[in-house]
Parts: sequence; C-alpha cells; structure tokens
Amino acid sequence: MAETRQWQLASRPVGEPTMENFELVTVDRPEPGHDEVLVETLYQSVDPYMRGRMRDAESYAEPWDVGDPMKAGVVGEVVASNADEFEAGDVVTGDLLWAEHAVADADELQRVNPDLGPISTALGVLGMPGVTAYWGLLDVGDPNPGDTVVVSAAAGAVGSVVGQLARINGTRVVGTAGSEEKVDWLTDELGFDAAINYKQTDDLSTAVAEACPDGVDVYFDNVGGPITDAVWPQLNDFARVAVCGQIALYNATEVPTGPRKLAQLIQTRAKVEGLLVSDYQDRWGEALQRLSRFVREDEIRYRENVVDGFENAPDAFLGLFEGENIGKQLVKVSEREA
Repeated sequence: MAETRQWQLASRPVGEPTMENFELVTVDRPEPGHDEVLVETLYQSVDPYMRGRMRDAESYAEPWDVGDPMKAGVVGEVVASNADEFEAGDVVTGDLLWAEHAVADADELQRVNPDLGPISTALGVLGMPGVTAYWGLLDVGDPNPGDTVVVSAAAGAVGSVVGQLARINGTRVVGTAGSEEKVDWLTDELGFDAAINYKQTDDLSTAVAEACPDGVDVYFDNVGGPITDAVWPQLNDFARVAVCGQIALYNATEVPTGPRKLAQLIQTRAKVEGLLVSDYQDRWGEALQRLSRFVREDEIRYRENVVDGFENAPDAFLGLFEGENIGKQLVKVSEREA
C-alpha cells in the first residue's frame, strides 16, 4: 500500500509551543470510501487559532487529541473520488489534516476557482482570513465614512484585509505591527493613514492617542493584551470592538486578570462583540465575490509568506508567534500535476 506522511500532536505545549510538541509519522495512504475524496495537499495553512486546539479540554472547547493528526485549511488536488461532485484533477479546499494526503467527505470540500486568483489565495485573501476580515469589519465593526478604524496585527492575513476594506469604506485607518518593514508596507502599499511599531514604542497609549486625534470608532482586535489596553481609553461614544483573536495571550500559562477597563464601556456605551467566521458560512460566496473584484482591481493587495516543504510545517506555525510573517503564512507541500 502507498504511504504518506502526517504531523501529529506529540504533547500539549506549556507556554509557547516547541518542536517537541510535534511528531512527523509515516502512515498508509488512506483510500476514499463512499461519497469520499482523496486529496493530495498542495498548500497548507498555519494560523494562530491552532494554538488553542493544542490545549486540553478544560482550556479549549475543541482540542486536538495527543497522538492524532492536527487539522488545517488545505488547498489540494483530487487524486481519487467516489463522489459525483468531484473528479481526479479538481482543485479543492477544506479543513483537512496536517498531511500530504487526506480523505474527506465530499460535502466538506469546496472547488477552488483558479480564475479568481492563484489557488493559494483560497487559504488567504480569498479564503477564511479574507472572509473573516470582510464580515468582521463590515458586519461587526460597521464602519461609517469618516470613522477612525484601528487594526491590531495589521500586517497579518486578516488585519491587512481589514485595513484595506476600511480604507475602501472611507475611514481613517491606523494599524499596529511589530517591525518597520511591516509599518512601511501598511502605509506605503496598503494605504493605511498611520501605523505604529509597538515593539519600538516606549509609550503605546500615547502613540495610539497621537495616531487617533479624533478617537477610535472601530477597533478590530486580533491581539489583545497591552495593545488593546492602549486602544481602550481612546474609544469614542458608541464605538464598536470586533474581537477576532488574542494572540498575545495564546501562550499564557496563567489566565490574565480581567476583563479590564470595562468602566470605559459604561461611559462610551461601546459595543464589544466576538466573531467566528463560521457564523457567516451561508454568506461566504457574497464576501468572496467582492473580495475577488477588489483584488482584480488592485483595491486590495496581499502578500503570502510561503515556507517550502511539508517537513517544515511546524517551523512555519512557530514563526507566527515570532512575528516573522507579513500577510498569509503558508506551507507549500507539493506541486500540482500538469
């Protein structure tokens, strides 16, 4: 029987994950059953939310089990199909495994349209991160022309799209990022009005106040922690806060004291709302239609940081917590057959 490789969760990390938490194993390549499809991975996504899945059930609602393969967004090519919807050679995307090959039910896959953009974008600007940005900003954040929108982790896959959508909607856009290269990309290429390098700022609260002289109407929070603390006092009356991620806290070994500064909400009557992209599953196509048009018309630009080689998938994931990536972090696993 043919073989394939997969990454399994070897142990639960304490604090920041390390290579010791991953194990690369060789297994028999699975065969598709009734209404199933065998997919060869072309690109695999790595995302900050995966850190939560590495926790135990007491800490996270849907953890991965130790000894099991982890899951990831994948763009792949159909190798074999027992489903009417797909045939060999189709390019599909879905939430599959950290694996070179995986079997999925047909209803768990979506066909990738290469006319919309490079197939890798189905994991980035034209995939889950882009749709998260679209509905998180436009539905939860609800920006109005003239508003000030602040985006944390603004050079990431979600934040970079949020900021550009906010610009398209006529707002003043301020982003936070962790390097001068990222700050320059935000302001020079993506059209942000201002950007703050939080790693080089002695007084983050003052930096946010100076970048937002009229206060903050919408805060798209990908980070939490000190950056959110700095934004909070600048919230205007009836501001909207969309909580998408908390990467500053994902590796914490103790739960930080909080929630903090809630008195500010009494004064401002600001709204704080968490968001899950799965809540917008039935509106996915609507978002992709507009996002693809914005990309074609160069209204939205994107970057992909592609790590080559399936064996390097954990390194790509760990790099997220070092702030190495600009845009979407991907692993290139294999080439599509001509």
